Amino acid sequence: MKKSNISPDITKLSFEEALDQLEDIVSKLEDGSINLEESIEEYTRGVHLKNHCETKLKEATLKVEQITIDKDGKFSTKEFNKNS
Repeated sequence: MKKSNISPDITKLSFEEALDQLEDIVSKLEDGSINLEESIEEYTRGVHLKNHCETKLKEATLKVEQITIDKDGKFSTKEFNKNS
């Protein structure tokens, strides 16, 4: 997955950490507690955080989809493979 447009510090965040930061940014933007320049910077970071969260969710969904049920109704899992 292409992540080159996302800051390296964001790519290291867990979903929860990124979501927390995104929520903080939204609060700052909504209450107007920062100036215009900071708002633009925070908005841009927020876009990157949102994209990171979406990527993490897509990866999690793909992993969940790797759980299978055989003909006897037994659950099994197979290793997640990005190429399949």
